[in-house]
Amino acid sequence: MQQRLSLSRAARLVGVARGTLQQMIQTGELRSFDGMVSLGDLMELFPTARLESDIGFERVTKIRDEAFGKRLRERLLPSQEILAQRLFEQSRELVDLRAHLQRYHAMVVRLRERLQEQEVHAAGGAPAAAAQELGAILDRELEAVLGGSDVPNPLAVMDDMLRVMSAHVVIHPSRHEFFVDGADTILDAALRSGLAVNYGCSNGNCGLCKARVVSGQVQKVRHQDYVLSEAEKRQGYTLLCSNTAVGDLVIEALESTLPSDIPEQQIVARVKAVQALGDDLKLLHLQTPRTNRLRFLAGQNLTLTAGAASAPLPIASCPCDDRNLQFHVLRDAQDGFAQRVFDGLKSGDAVTLFGPWGDFVLRADSARSIIFIACDTGFAPVKSLLEHAMALELSEQLYLYWLATPPTGHYLANLCRSWADALDNFTYVPVAAEHGDALELMRDIGAGHPELNGFDIYVAGPEAFVNTATATLLEQGFPQTQLTAAIV
Repeated sequence: MQQRLSLSRAARLVGVARGTLQQMIQTGELRSFDGMVSLGDLMELFPTARLESDIGFERVTKIRDEAFGKRLRERLLPSQEILAQRLFEQSRELVDLRAHLQRYHAMVVRLRERLQEQEVHAAGGAPAAAAQELGAILDRELEAVLGGSDVPNPLAVMDDMLRVMSAHVVIHPSRHEFFVDGADTILDAALRSGLAVNYGCSNGNCGLCKARVVSGQVQKVRHQDYVLSEAEKRQGYTLLCSNTAVGDLVIEALESTLPSDIPEQQIVARVKAVQALGDDLKLLHLQTPRTNRLRFLAGQNLTLTAGAASAPLPIASCPCDDRNLQFHVLRDAQDGFAQRVFDGLKSGDAVTLFGPWGDFVLRADSARSIIFIACDTGFAPVKSLLEHAMALELSEQLYLYWLATPPTGHYLANLCRSWADALDNFTYVPVAAEHGDALELMRDIGAGHPELNGFDIYVAGPEAFVNTATATLLEQGFPQTQLTAAIV
């Protein structure tokens, strides 16, 4: 019987995106069995793929070459205790498998003995010939099994290795999947995968990341002050921020899908860096304290305050790294906060964050392909949405149309081109203002996508651009329920 794997684990083994395998299933190239795929089918489709095994060995070599530097070791490898437990679990599975095979072998041997008895009792008649034929078949099969030298399926070997290096986690009821690598907690790994699981302090104090373990085993790796009740312990509850997965794990946990699921927060962050993106545009990189990270959905906004100056700005980074927040700040003589960023804000300065707010967020329940339309710094919230979609490994097609009014308006064009090079399902279309305005862009998009109503569309930019773009789409008959817009 062929060994079967989940799509997430199969994608890791052959080094492709999960969405690529989903598309292959939809087109009939790859067979699926209740959401699982077989190792044999993978080997046929990816005979020359650079397996994740190579990456795993490179990681180990890199760790050795850098003398097991503490930060690198913590990021790439689990603790010795977790490694030992994972190896123990695999050893126990191997013992069970051997016992199972021994029982089958004993059963076949007994059957062979009974056939020999039948040969003697039949004394050369037709039953004896039939018994001899069955006996010969059994002898050949036993010889092939016991004396065979079949080469092991390399994907099966590497799957065993990856199970030691990382743990596969499934969340109920959403059925979202992710992997826990290195010394990550379950919470850290879920956030890095783009999942909006509920949490509060992320430091073992509040209990908001409480989840129930359905199957599998967890191990505490961080201190926690929050005390689970005896009833919660009996029911299998644990804190995701304080525990890691020993092996493959199934949990029940709440996930945030709507802006109303995210509480308002006030956090004092520190300036990590201020970098120029152009003559009149800067990247503001803020970092929150480890013990007070920001919960938000991709595409939302914050109010930033430095001294007496404040301004609302869209977050230009992914929630998968909730400590490091990016903002694109445009020079504006009428904006005190922008002046502060351009004239004096430096690394280490405090900036107070209020929020998040806004409903320019991905539709979590939609399976439609997506068109993102940005104008100038409207790219900031769109970038957050795109990075979130990439973290989720969406299989749908993603299109970005970016209209720039100044000559240097595509200030992160290299980043967009790198996404297009790396992802099969992402298309980047830069548009310069001299080649058309918002109205013409909308008409071109409609002409380029005859089945436009099959998409979700997100529009962000200055008010005049957003109003023109949304009005044009609605006039073309595009469903308003599939259109989301933000004025930046």
